[in-house]
Amino acid sequence: MPEILHSTSAPAAIGPYSQAVSAGGFLFCAGQTPLDPATMTLVQGDVGVQAAQVLKNLHAVLHAAGCTWKDVVKTTIFLRTMNDFAKVNEVYAATLGESRPARSTVAVAGLPKDAQVEIELIAKLP
Repeated sequence: MPEILHSTSAPAAIGPYSQAVSAGGFLFCAGQTPLDPATMTLVQGDVGVQAAQVLKNLHAVLHAAGCTWKDVVKTTIFLRTMNDFAKVNEVYAATLGESRPARSTVAVAGLPKDAQVEIELIAKLP
């Protein structure tokens, strides 16, 4: 049976969904946007600043499930424009270190709260 997971160190869900669900030995994390969990407002700054906040939020959810970046098997990055690919890739690589999960990156017409980036992931539970 799927188990809902929640971290108070990441933004609360802003709709009828969960931050993450564990099922079948995997953790499925909903897309995180660059919201500050304390204020639930979008962090100010360029796409690099926003990507760093998104990854910080995802790390909090991973941690709550007992996972690390090394457990991540797949990520999907949603960008408002592919012009931001290089900057987000730089922040992503610095955060994930040696971890190299499978990844897709797509440009979308819009993101919640007019964010510049959103990332979701799947991790293998320890």
